[in-house]
Amino acid sequence: MSDETKIILPESELPTAWYNVLPDLPTPLPPPLDPQTHKPVSPDMLSAIFPPALIEQEMSQERWIPIPEEVREIYKLWRPSPLVRAHRLEKALGTRARIYYKNESVSPAGSHKPNTSVPQAYYNMKAGTRRLATETGAGQWGTALSFACQMFGMACTVYMVRVSYDAKPYRGILIRTYGAEVFPSPSDKTQAGRAALVENPDNPGSLGLAISEAVEDAATHADTNYALGSVLNHVILHQTVTGLETKKQLAMVGETPDVLIGCVGGGSNFGGLVCPFVPDKLAGSKVRFVAAEPQACPTLTRGEYRYDYGDVAGLTPLLKMHTLGHGFYPPAIHAGGLRYHGDAPIVCSLAKDGLVEAKAYYQKEVFEAGRIFLQSEGFLPAPETTHAIAAAIEEARDAPEGKVIVLLYSGHGMLDLAAYDAYLRGDLENYAYPDAAIKKALESCPKVDGF
Repeated sequence: MSDETKIILPESELPTAWYNVLPDLPTPLPPPLDPQTHKPVSPDMLSAIFPPALIEQEMSQERWIPIPEEVREIYKLWRPSPLVRAHRLEKALGTRARIYYKNESVSPAGSHKPNTSVPQAYYNMKAGTRRLATETGAGQWGTALSFACQMFGMACTVYMVRVSYDAKPYRGILIRTYGAEVFPSPSDKTQAGRAALVENPDNPGSLGLAISEAVEDAATHADTNYALGSVLNHVILHQTVTGLETKKQLAMVGETPDVLIGCVGGGSNFGGLVCPFVPDKLAGSKVRFVAAEPQACPTLTRGEYRYDYGDVAGLTPLLKMHTLGHGFYPPAIHAGGLRYHGDAPIVCSLAKDGLVEAKAYYQKEVFEAGRIFLQSEGFLPAPETTHAIAAAIEEARDAPEGKVIVLLYSGHGMLDLAAYDAYLRGDLENYAYPDAAIKKALESCPKVDGF
C-alpha cells in the first residue's frame, strides 16, 4: 500500500499489445448472426463497412494482439494515463476504503474513446478508406473519431443524437474544428433518417437510429467505412490498454483491487478496465466487477439476454446481448453516452456467467456524486462518469479498513455544463424506464432458434 496521490507509468511501459479476452471467457461468445438467414456471419459479410484488420480482430482467438507502432506513437500524446489515489474524496466520505481512479480524461478528446478511435482510423487508412462515418450519443465518440481521422488525414462524418446535438452545441463545434462534419440524427441525409422524420418530425433520436444512419452512409459509399465507438469485440480489445496499465500501476504501489467499477452504456470503458483482470478472477481472485448504468436505460439490470439488432433500422448483424429492444427510444437523460438499447456481447456474457454485477442509478444521485467528486478532487466528471463515481461512493460507505476501490474516470464534463446547470437549478427528474415500455420494445426483437 502507498500514500502516493498519482501513480505514473513511464512511457516505456505503454502496452505493446492489447489483451483479447475471447479465448479466456468461461462461456464461448455466441456468434453474430446474419439478420436474414440467422446463420453466423462470415468475414466477407462485414467487409462492406469494416477493413480486414478490424474484422480479423473482431473474430480473433489470439490472446494478445500487437499494437502498431504508428498507433503507439499517437497514444503517447496522453498514455500511459495516471492512476490517482482520491485522498480528498476518501476524507469527504469518511471512508476507511482506498479509492483510486484511472484518469482517461487526459486524452486530446477528453475521454477514453481515442483508445479505439486511433487504431480504427489507422487500420482504415492502411486499407485505403478515405472517409469514416459514425454515430455519437453525447459527443465523446464523435469527438474522438474526428481527432483520430485528423491524425491520419481522413474525412469524417458524425451523426449525433439530436437531443444531445441540441443540448451540447460545443461538442459539434469541437468536432467541426477537428475537420469533420456533424449532423443531428435523425437527419435528411439517409433513408433511415428521413423515414424517422416522416414518422415524427420532432424525433429526439437514439443511438440505435444514429447507428442506422452511419451504417447506411458507409454501405452506400465505396470510399467510406463505418466506425463504432463501443459494443463490438475489437473496440473492447483496444480499450484494454486502460486495464493493462491499471494492473501495472496498482502493482507499483502494492495494491490488489477489491472492486473495479465503470459506467456502462455500450460497455467499452468498463470492458477495457475489467477484461485484463478476468484471468485473475477465474483463477480465484475475489475482485468484483461492478457495472453502473442509468435507471432510465437499464439494459444489464432489466433487459433480456437475447439476440437483437444493434440499430433501429435492422441493418446490423444480430448480437447476443442484454437488450431493451432495438426499437427502444430512451428518455432525454443527460448521460447521453449511456442511452443505448444494448450492451457489448463480451460484457453481457460476463454478466450472464456471474462475473459482472450491474447496478442502476437515478440521474439526481449520479449528479450529486459528480458534485461531491468535483468539490473534493477538483475535477468535473462527465455525466456518464458520475455513474461510476456513484457506485464507488456506495462501495466506500461502511467499507472495511483497507478495501481497495478502483473506478475508471472515463471523461471530463467541461462540455456538459448545461447538464450540471439543470441539476443545480433542480430541473432534473429521477426516471426509471417503465416495465411495460420495456416489454413492448422487446416485442420487436427477432426470434432466433439454435443459439
